[in-house]
Amino acid sequence: MKVLILHQYFNTPETGGPLRSYYLAKALAEKGTTVAIITTHNGNDFRKEMIEGIEVHYLPIPYSNSFGFFKRIASFLKFVFSIVREAKQFKDYNICYAISTPLTIGLAAIWIKKRYTIPYIFEVGDLWPEAPIQIGIIRNSILKKILYTLEKSIYKRSTSIVALSETIKEAIRKKVPGKRIDVISNMADVEYYNPSDKDPELEKKFNVVGKRVLSYIGTFGLANGLEQILTCAQTVSSIPDIHFILCGDGAMRSNLLKLAEEHRLINVSFIPMQDRNGVKEVLNVTDATFISYQPLPVLETGSPNKYFDALAAGKMIVVNFKGWIKEEIEENSSGVYVNPRQPDDFKQKVLPILQNNDMLQQYQQAARTLAVRKHSRKHLVDRFVKLFS
Repeated sequence: MKVLILHQYFNTPETGGPLRSYYLAKALAEKGTTVAIITTHNGNDFRKEMIEGIEVHYLPIPYSNSFGFFKRIASFLKFVFSIVREAKQFKDYNICYAISTPLTIGLAAIWIKKRYTIPYIFEVGDLWPEAPIQIGIIRNSILKKILYTLEKSIYKRSTSIVALSETIKEAIRKKVPGKRIDVISNMADVEYYNPSDKDPELEKKFNVVGKRVLSYIGTFGLANGLEQILTCAQTVSSIPDIHFILCGDGAMRSNLLKLAEEHRLINVSFIPMQDRNGVKEVLNVTDATFISYQPLPVLETGSPNKYFDALAAGKMIVVNFKGWIKEEIEENSSGVYVNPRQPDDFKQKVLPILQNNDMLQQYQQAARTLAVRKHSRKHLVDRFVKLFS
């Protein structure tokens, strides 16, 4: 069996960032499957590397979370055209696994199917174009129609679909009834992230000695609604032992820094995006992790990596959006929902738990139990490998 994986954002533990495609490819390689990945990097030259049995083709196509909408689209389309040029060397492969976002990766998968009769499985992590439409980035009615048509065409032409949540599965099912759709969520790396006592040296490093810490780790994008976290910080700014760490990068970073400065939020720290070891350090000093999105229906369907890392590390979860994650943490007593439209909700719901050590530990232990029972990496990659047997 030979599997070609298309993913614009392939990362390794050394580079940091989401590692889903790395773990999926590694699981296939460990079973004796020949695996090649076409991806991108921000360098100037093409390069090929063998990484733990995975043949990785890096195309020089710049991309950053700080890019505006049209610059992102240009990067997405350049990747598609570059895949078309590269694909001929994989014409004897058995199947293609195309990972979105971006949705445009489906164009490359369709071309490979037509040109080399290689079928493809399409993975959907976010409902696109629904997300940018609901956020308000895409407003032109003609463009909306074109993108919805493209989305449905990609789904219909696939052999099957992998959805990262049940709610994504149900949304896709309405568009392509009868299509096989498997749900394989993002993964909790319960071997790497473990509950542990706070390291005094790390508390000094992050200047949070003796404090209860809430962290946000991930993208600072328009969809994330991180100004809501700053509002929460403002409501408890008079309480000296509560501190917020915002770790990451993205288009909204400068706006958030400015907002924190305007409100003199000395209980908020901003640190750059970290590799996996850095994330582990931040989680070590963290008591609760904030998972944040704007309150839009489409954003309630997602499967954010930061949620699963926090579960694995045994951190209480705080969310400011509804949907399956809210339901899951409430059913498992591993987290709390705060209403983004009620500024005092955080102070009333979360603060009492942070100030009660026994209650906090109960939530943390429940989070770890949920990670091991339902979202462990080993369990999910085994299900993934079975798709190709």
